Amino acid sequence: MSIAENIHLFNQKLSGTDCKLVAVSKTKPNELLQEAYDAGQRILGENKVQELVDKSEALPKDIQWHMIGHLQRNKVKYIAPFISLIHSIDSPRLLKEVQKRALQNERTIDVLLQVFIAEEETKFGFDKEELTTFLSSDEFKEMKNIRVVGLMGMATNTPDQNQVRKEFASLKSLSDELKSEFNHLENVALSEISMGMSGDYQIAVEEGSTMVRVGSAIFGARNYSTT
Repeated sequence: MSIAENIHLFNQKLSGTDCKLVAVSKTKPNELLQEAYDAGQRILGENKVQELVDKSEALPKDIQWHMIGHLQRNKVKYIAPFISLIHSIDSPRLLKEVQKRALQNERTIDVLLQVFIAEEETKFGFDKEELTTFLSSDEFKEMKNIRVVGLMGMATNTPDQNQVRKEFASLKSLSDELKSEFNHLENVALSEISMGMSGDYQIAVEEGSTMVRVGSAIFGARNYSTT
């Protein structure tokens, strides 16, 4: 099927849910991203800063660019002027840098806090205790140019659907818990849960995801030769 047909199919599948489609366009050429745009897709996700910057300059300006990959602190300054949402805030130091660059650009940047929910050491993120401690800190409350709008998590890469479901359910439970405790803060508006990719998005939606990050099922297999 074409990219437009794939996007239409996913929108049909997500119809009636609170879940939005983030089309993961990493390693894909601008022509394919333009096809997605022409099909009505406005949220695109990238995981490399330079690729994200180059594409944002070349493609229509009403695209909402999401940074979904691991983000290094020294790269934040390049995306701070335009990024719509950063999914991958995995440490207080990184968020402090986002606050600094947002202030310099006289804007507020929306972020998701990445939570470690998988049984894989290769994944990044906060654990529950770290999150609670950080959100309770005076340092966090002084970050006026960021807005924490939700959580992000990646499940273990396993065929065991029960394990994946358990990990997604744990993220939804944590989101509900943090929402009741911290949504009164000026820079917190927890409403989003970014979880689910091409292989497990259906489970994620059933467990409360509000954003699924889908790449290969829309654009085809990733082209690693361009990375």
